[in-house]
Amino acid sequence: MDTENKPHYPIQVLLVEDSPEDIELTQTAMERNYHEFNIHIVTDGIKALQFLRKISGYEGVPTPDLIMLDLNLPKKDGREVLAEIKMDQKLRQIPVVVLTTSTSEQDIQACYNDHANCYVTKPVDLDHFFEVARQIEQFWFQTARLPKNHE
Repeated sequence: MDTENKPHYPIQVLLVEDSPEDIELTQTAMERNYHEFNIHIVTDGIKALQFLRKISGYEGVPTPDLIMLDLNLPKKDGREVLAEIKMDQKLRQIPVVVLTTSTSEQDIQACYNDHANCYVTKPVDLDHFFEVARQIEQFWFQTARLPKNHE
């Protein structure tokens, strides 16, 4: 990997997830991988947008390099959050990986229509979940070129 494609450290990830079990599982999976991550967690759609817009107690937070977004969230559904992110000039370039239990073709189509960068169904098997997390990390931080985070 050339130095131009190396991620800065630590990599900032915003995890938008309301399930404590899935939060813990995702954190564990990301910690098992090769990069240094700061994982920021919000548990509903409204908090996700506040974090991203750096308002309502989230002033000074870093802009994430990647957003991992569940669809089934309280207060504001993940589909609405995705649509707002991708309509916002300041946020739309942040990659959004939809990480959800939904296998609905309607959800998949809707997310891609709203410009999700990736749609992944959460594996129920622990080893498979860890492998999916490794593949997400490898693709987004070793293979893909991301725009520089200008903070």
